[in-house]
Amino acid sequence: MKFFLDTADVGKIKAAVEMGMCDGVTTNPTIIMKSGRGQREVVREIAALVPGPVSVEGISEDADGMVKEGTEFAKWAKNIVVKVPMTKEGLKAARILEKKGIKTNVTLVFSANQALLAAKAGASYVSPFVGRLDDISEDGMQLIADIMEIFSNYEFKTEVIVASVRDPVHVVDAARMGAHIATIPPDVFEKLFRHPLTDRGIAQFKEDYAKSKK
Repeated sequence: MKFFLDTADVGKIKAAVEMGMCDGVTTNPTIIMKSGRGQREVVREIAALVPGPVSVEGISEDADGMVKEGTEFAKWAKNIVVKVPMTKEGLKAARILEKKGIKTNVTLVFSANQALLAAKAGASYVSPFVGRLDDISEDGMQLIADIMEIFSNYEFKTEVIVASVRDPVHVVDAARMGAHIATIPPDVFEKLFRHPLTDRGIAQFKEDYAKSKK
C-alpha cells in the first residue's frame, strides 16, 4: 500500500520522504492556501522532493478550462497529476488529458457509480472521500470495499486513493480492503506511529536499564 501525504507543508513532506514513508502528495486549493505560498512555487518544490505523483487542482468548471490548467500544471514537473472533479466536464477533461499523456486524479467521489465512471474515462486515480461520508452518517469504508470489488472484476488501470482520512482506523481498513493508496493528513500520519503500550514498554526498558547500571 502506498502512503501519500495530504498537505503542502514541505517540512513535513521532507521528513516523511526521508523515512521512506511518503510515496506521493495530494494538494488542493485550500491546502495550498494554508501553506501561505504560491501554487506553482510550492508544487514544484514538493515535486522535487517526493518520488511519486503530486496531485494539483485548478478551479475551472468546464472541460476546456481544466485541460488548459492541467496542461500548464504538467509543465511544472514530470510527476504532476491533475485533479479534476467528478462531473461530466471533469470526466471529459480526464479523458483528454490522459490521451495527452497527463495523468489525472478524479476527486470528490462519493459513490461506486462515480468511481466506475472515472475508471471508464481512463483516469489514473480516483479519490473517494471516506471521512466526509462518515460525517453524514454514511459508511465511508464500505464505499472503498464496493469500489475495490468492482475494480477487481475488470482490468481497470485506475488506482484507488482513499481520501478524507480522519484517523488511523481508516488507514488500516483501507489496507485490509486492498486499496492502492491512502492520502493522509500529517496529524493522522503521526498517529500511525503511536501506541500506549509501545510508550509504556520504552519507559519500562529505560527504567530497568537505569537500575541495572547502579
